[in-house]
Amino acid sequence: MIKVGIVGGTGYTGVELLRLLATHPDVELTAITSRKEDGLPVADMYPSLRGHVKLAFSSPDKANLEQCDVVFFATPHGVAMAQAPALLAAGVKVIDLAADFRLKDQAKFEQWYKIPHTAPELIEQAVYGLPELNREDIRQATLIANPGCYPTTMQLGFYPLLKAGLVNAGSLIADCKSGVSGAGRKAEIGILFSESSDSFKAYGVAGHRHLPETTAQLQRFTDDKVALTFTPHLVPMIRGMHSTLYAQLNKDIGNEELQALFEEQYKDEAFVDVMPFGSHPETRSTRGSNVLRLALHRPEGGNTVIVLVVQDNLVKGASGQAVQCMNLMFGLKETAGLQHIALMP
Repeated sequence: MIKVGIVGGTGYTGVELLRLLATHPDVELTAITSRKEDGLPVADMYPSLRGHVKLAFSSPDKANLEQCDVVFFATPHGVAMAQAPALLAAGVKVIDLAADFRLKDQAKFEQWYKIPHTAPELIEQAVYGLPELNREDIRQATLIANPGCYPTTMQLGFYPLLKAGLVNAGSLIADCKSGVSGAGRKAEIGILFSESSDSFKAYGVAGHRHLPETTAQLQRFTDDKVALTFTPHLVPMIRGMHSTLYAQLNKDIGNEELQALFEEQYKDEAFVDVMPFGSHPETRSTRGSNVLRLALHRPEGGNTVIVLVVQDNLVKGASGQAVQCMNLMFGLKETAGLQHIALMP
């Protein structure tokens, strides 16, 4: 059994990790940290876990994380970089769900996240944890930078087109929407129910932290310079993410060939569902599951390809993807503990 520790188990990605790992056939939950909730049984905070998680939260100094095989950081940016060096030195594998190791450029990280990077020696060692595009490197990794939720949809949506050289990399557009849980479990006016319900708004239009992450990763797949216009929106739902991606074709290709391109790329991927051409995937079709679902459109047969992508921002967009990486790192079946069917209605 893999001994698992979770740092920051009180937030939404933390409890989602607990939900997934509590029934994982190869995992023993060993430690869950929270300074504020030290000693509180996990099931007292999250009754949904009663009968499944018997641990209590413990402060980090009591958790003995060095005795774990892997530690997940479901924490704000800056926490993992402070604790990862000691854990890695003790032989513990680390999966960070925040952004501490997503950007290879230290200066760019500090520019976008407004904090100094305290473990720059680990930046190059970290492996970007998007299994569908980076599987073999993840298998060998000891430190994983789990992707952001928006970047997951954008990369899996644009990748086949960029890889095949079919679109202009310099004019990509991503119009993306996320449920309120993406902002985290905190008391903040903008995400209170009475503030976000019955409303819809864009944010981060001048620049969002997921832009440099996505651009850097997409650049790996093309020799042309990537230019991405990315606009995120907040929608009044708890879970779910919908990204509408636009790309301009630079080659003559039929709709059937476009569809075949995506189907061939993802035919062996358990968590990517390519729907029939012209479909309209719904966020609720992925709620609670680790599946990312996409569909292609080509309005009026013109040069614009539209890729519609949906996922649960807390599962494939965060904790589920992290568990997917853990499975690969320990030589387990990649789908272990992740084959939940989406909740409907």
